[in-house]
Amino acid sequence: MARAFNKKVCLRKFSPSDLVLRKVLRIARDSRGKFAYKYDRPFIVKEVFNGGAIILNDMDGNENALPVNVDALKKYYP
Repeated sequence: MARAFNKKVCLRKFSPSDLVLRKVLRIARDSRGKFAYKYDRPFIVKEVFNGGAIILNDMDGNENALPVNVDALKKYYP
């Protein structure tokens, strides 16, 4: 059963200068409910680490100090 599941799993590989979207963490209740945004604006990958952590830059070039897990990202195709 594990072998059948692992066939369908796609690895997320990111490289520097890729455009990605970051998942929005909902802590407080949003008035838009299920119509609220699920992902944040596009970011640029600055650095990729082995453990699945990525450091992002804004589109303006401002660096985010904290790394983000690969689980909370998806590629952005303009």
